[in-house]
Amino acid sequence: MGKFLFQPYVFFAFIIFFPLLLQAQVIQNNTKNNTVDYYKLARIDGLVNDYIAKNWLTGAVTIVIKDNQVVQYKGYGYADVATKKPMKNDAIFRIMSQTKAITSVGLMILYEQGKLLLDEPISDFIPEFAHPVVLDKFNEADTTYTTVPAKREITFRDLLTHTSGLDYTDIGSSKVMAIYTKNHIPSGLGYFDANLLDRMKALGKLPLSFQPGEKWQYGLNADLLGCLIEVISGTNLQDFLTKNIFEPLGMKDTYFNVPASKAGRLATVYTEDSLHHIIKWSHTFRQIDPDYPIMNKHYFSGGAGLSSTAFDYAVFMQMLLNGGIYNGHRILSKRTVEMMTSGQLKPGLFGDDNFGLGFDITSEKSAARGPRYAGSFSWGGYYGTTYWADPKAHLVCLFMTQQNPNSHGDVERKFESLVYSSLK
Repeated sequence: MGKFLFQPYVFFAFIIFFPLLLQAQVIQNNTKNNTVDYYKLARIDGLVNDYIAKNWLTGAVTIVIKDNQVVQYKGYGYADVATKKPMKNDAIFRIMSQTKAITSVGLMILYEQGKLLLDEPISDFIPEFAHPVVLDKFNEADTTYTTVPAKREITFRDLLTHTSGLDYTDIGSSKVMAIYTKNHIPSGLGYFDANLLDRMKALGKLPLSFQPGEKWQYGLNADLLGCLIEVISGTNLQDFLTKNIFEPLGMKDTYFNVPASKAGRLATVYTEDSLHHIIKWSHTFRQIDPDYPIMNKHYFSGGAGLSSTAFDYAVFMQMLLNGGIYNGHRILSKRTVEMMTSGQLKPGLFGDDNFGLGFDITSEKSAARGPRYAGSFSWGGYYGTTYWADPKAHLVCLFMTQQNPNSHGDVERKFESLVYSSLK
């Protein structure tokens, strides 16, 4: 009898508290947070506007999420200087290497489905990566080289932590960059009329920069992860990420191919001349046409191909801060998120910090010298976008620009200090 009497109360409690639970998982707008000093937080306005007034910055978008609440979210300056088009907070940015974290989560979705093991050789899925070799001697005159056998094969964990021995085309070390260029390996930055699997198979036949697991070096690891997602899932990277991440999270402005209807929201890309004056990025500069987001791509770079907004990316980061869930949709288990945001490397391999499965992890040593708490996870993008999430402070923060290089990039660190100084 007691069982049946109890059930209505359980049902009533579920009806009352379940919507509140969902609300706690979702970023809230138009709410005040009593742990934030909004007067101090407003100093961000003066900081960014000062940099714009001094022609040190064309425009930016900032967002600060505290306890799942938007406490600051603004656009500053111009999305396009020539036309005086204002930078709105929903501007779309080429997020470049911020793509890597999303691709890493995509790979971990397959891991949770039992499709792979982190320390499994990737050659189990792309045989061209079997029996890897490491660069030994290199002749700069004709780009010929000799190799030595690798001590072991590349694993998924190596790719997620950038310890595989892979390098980068265009922005990597000179020797391997020359080898990659000669063999037509795309950098992933921009538009490429190529087949992803074909190019990754070609990459598998080229020498590594070092023995797998022995160093940390930025490289085409996430591009290869994106290809492995395609091979393992049987679908292209765009469709996989859309189905498994973007749609469940409500990320409505994140694309490899930005729709024509939203192209007008793309912020213009800038660089600097020899005198550090800001100038528009041309269509041929550094072999990256800035119009690539609106070109119809089929080569989906898991390392640099996405465009997004500050809010969309904040939602993605909030999902991780929530332990893998957002708005009732579980993307990853809590334990998998804990793995991704835990240091994976031997001390000293990544300087004072550590590196997780796709993220820079703030160490205790770094936390003693800066405002972020230990355990914060972060990264950024080639065109001047940056983000971090701080589990202890319950913060998600982004500073978004479209400029490389930026002689006054210290604005991002000042933004960070203002955020933490506003916390009560």
